[in-house]
Amino acid sequence: MLKQHLQYKLSQKLSPQQIQLMKLIQLPTQAFEEKIKQEIEENPALESGKDDQDNFNETTQDDYEDAGTETIETEINIDEYLSDDEMPSYKLQSNNYSSDDEDKHIPYAAGTSFNQHLKNQLNTFRLSDQERQIAEFLVGSIDESGYIRREMIDIVDDLAFTANIYTDEAEVEKMLHVVHQLDPAGVGARSLEECLLIQLERKSENEHRTLAKIILSTAFDHFVKKHYKKLLQKFDISEEQLKEAIQEIEKLNPKPGGSYASSSKIVEQIVPDFSIRIIEGKLELTLNSRNAPELHVSNEYNNMLKGYKESKDKSKSQKDAILFIKQKLDAAKWFIDAIKQRQQTLLLTMNAIMHHQEEYFLTGDERKLKPMILKDIADKINMDVSTISRVANSKYVDTPYGTKLIKDFFSESMKNEQGEDVSTREIKKILQTVIEEESKKKPLTDDKLSGMLKEKGYLIARRTVAKYREQLGIPVARLRKEI
Repeated sequence: MLKQHLQYKLSQKLSPQQIQLMKLIQLPTQAFEEKIKQEIEENPALESGKDDQDNFNETTQDDYEDAGTETIETEINIDEYLSDDEMPSYKLQSNNYSSDDEDKHIPYAAGTSFNQHLKNQLNTFRLSDQERQIAEFLVGSIDESGYIRREMIDIVDDLAFTANIYTDEAEVEKMLHVVHQLDPAGVGARSLEECLLIQLERKSENEHRTLAKIILSTAFDHFVKKHYKKLLQKFDISEEQLKEAIQEIEKLNPKPGGSYASSSKIVEQIVPDFSIRIIEGKLELTLNSRNAPELHVSNEYNNMLKGYKESKDKSKSQKDAILFIKQKLDAAKWFIDAIKQRQQTLLLTMNAIMHHQEEYFLTGDERKLKPMILKDIADKINMDVSTISRVANSKYVDTPYGTKLIKDFFSESMKNEQGEDVSTREIKKILQTVIEEESKKKPLTDDKLSGMLKEKGYLIARRTVAKYREQLGIPVARLRKEI
């Protein structure tokens, strides 16, 4: 049964202008410059550089408003072409789509890919057509770390179904040994053990490398878990001999594919959005000048609008042209205002962050970083948390201690022995320092680390120490052990 009823509901909606402004605030310096270039190309009423006139508002505002409220002596009303929020329709078209619909295509640098680099090396081997196809298929199965993480029987099946090549495991294994001869050494391995052994086979023989190969091939599990006592007993060797063999293994590359991939990566240049300097013991904040471009409304367009108002005979083509001009002027004027608002928001936010973390910026000591969450800064400057997040996530600041990502200054708080709030980053820094200074022959367990932090006034549980240690990328005590 169908029913009709009225429902009243209050909801908050962002205007198109607010959405555009949020997007501008989120852009870092380089992307912001690209946005300005794009806007100038799309809108002929917007120009860069200093304006010859003192102020657009003073010289042409009356003419602009008069033309805007005038109803042309036809059925066309100029006001209908301007939205209520003074935003032209052509600027609103993209706002009907979610951020998921944005084009996130990333161009790739020209050059030889890792797999192509390996395939090119196969040309140095004398292979039959089928052998070459199998070898190329194996190369195509190598991941970016340099490993083949598939069973040989699965590759045999794939060759039959996808490439119409009927073979067996023995022939695939034979071609795998060919792949193992490619550079970088260790590529095409099916496990870490095999990868390290392939690299050792490429090196000239000596006593330490021979022992290293025996350890990897017959006691790999003991080696990985650092059960050094078991290795000493198993092979009846001295600590010095074991140490030399382990040093040989440590020189090997566990991810041979990574060496090629890293050399072909594009080095991204970071342009700091802010700069903080210490002048006579005080902090001075500046915004990168590239974030404050000189833009103005085109005088030529203003004059065209003024000429239309003064002309007595207004043709249909003139009326059509004036609608286009007004749209462009609206967009140009709004974009200039949005840039000014962006500058104010960036400076206001970074200034609040700088003063909150004043001790750190004056000393450079990460232990001086105070607990700080997005809401702390949002409350200080009466802005929304989402605005602070947009500024923090994508912006960098140049400090006397290097260029830092702003979001790295944010951290949660914990209580110390005196009941004071301390930053979790401060605790992590102290934890890292304690681990660096420990004896590697007898590394500290998480329980002992927790006790040492308590002695320093930080009441941290063992499981919390384990969590922070993992976040720092530090292994457990047993894996930090050295001979």
